[in-house]
Amino acid sequence: MRTVDAAGLPIGDDHPPRIMGVLNVSKESPYDPSVYDDAGEAARYVDEELIGEGADIVDVGLESANKRFEVLSAEEELERLDTAIETIESVSGDAVFSIETRYHEVADAALDRGFDMVNDICGFADPEMPRVCEEHDAAVAKMASPPDLERPGAVEEVDDIYEALSLNGFTDKTIVDPAFGGWSEEKTLADDRETFRRLREFRGYGRPILVSINRKNFLRSVAGRDTEEALPVSLAATSMAVERGAHIVRTHDVAETRDAALIGTEFARDRVRARGEVSVEELDVATTGDARRHVDRLGGDSAVADDAVARVYEFGGLEPEEIGALRASTADSSALLVADGTGSSALLIGTVAETVAAAQAASGATEALDAALSCVARPTE
Repeated sequence: MRTVDAAGLPIGDDHPPRIMGVLNVSKESPYDPSVYDDAGEAARYVDEELIGEGADIVDVGLESANKRFEVLSAEEELERLDTAIETIESVSGDAVFSIETRYHEVADAALDRGFDMVNDICGFADPEMPRVCEEHDAAVAKMASPPDLERPGAVEEVDDIYEALSLNGFTDKTIVDPAFGGWSEEKTLADDRETFRRLREFRGYGRPILVSINRKNFLRSVAGRDTEEALPVSLAATSMAVERGAHIVRTHDVAETRDAALIGTEFARDRVRARGEVSVEELDVATTGDARRHVDRLGGDSAVADDAVARVYEFGGLEPEEIGALRASTADSSALLVADGTGSSALLIGTVAETVAAAQAASGATEALDAALSCVARPTE
């Protein structure tokens, strides 16, 4: 996992989770507490409510990305840039300032006038965006999107998110964002939940991950909360996201999110890492899908992912015949069967490929065992 330097702020596995606070200078933005069109008021909000509460990055939006509103042109965004520039020049606190835009012209102007990084909500749909960011040596968050400047985040299938993030490549300082939220009519709450479950897969790029999950519908609906009541579910998800490998959390609730992110860090898996002339890093792989992304990154055969993840299954209520069938199924493989003294319980241990093979080999002993083996023979990713 590479570390990205954002104007002196290191972002990556070896550093604390970074909190990205939100400021909108767009009157149409839906979340009132973060919306200002007066530079002085906006600067006070940034100093007191964002930087003052622990934001490392301040993300400034020039327009609402809500699909219900008309998309502004680059020229219209540039007209609003003066307010954003005046705001960051009036801020007394220290933070990295990010401009949220989809246009390379806006990114170029913002970086020229004091901004430090770019949050590209259209994921390099503007093919000139990578060049601009590289010329300014600026970090850029790249949100998964189709190649369409008017449809940010509108990836219709979860399986397509990974490929969408590859659109027009990466810069050395690219941070990936899997695009949580209702960016299109086709995207469902279930899609967002599946994306969250598969968050570790996006570590397969070897780049830091940004998540924007604050008070999102896919979390609120689980607990039946409206936006005003949704802070607790956001904080629970924040801890889980950081534990699963997220590096930046974008939020309107800075202080609370910072605390939740620190809890996620504290209880994240302690992965082996060593830096030197030869480096080694234990990858955060919990599913065959996670493994497949890393194998794909190196151009290997993705089929080997089934040999990269271990599984342990406990069987109960076994008859002697069934124990014998399970023993025989592991006799010629690296999978293991560990049975207790009573002979009614056993553990089947091995990689996904090995346990699937064992399940297939043990089938046919009894109807009850076949029913139990059916879940082993079709493991989830």
